Amino acid sequence: MHKRVMALMLLSLLTLAGCGQTGPLYMPADEAPQTEAAE
Repeated sequence: MHKRVMALMLLSLLTLAGCGQTGPLYMPADEAPQTEAAE
């Protein structure tokens, strides 16, 4: 019983730790530098 409570608490803590994370969930690809066309 005690192990189940501890496992539930740990799972809850890990779940709550992920809340509020923002930003991309992937590594963005490197983009080639863009040059402006001369007019």
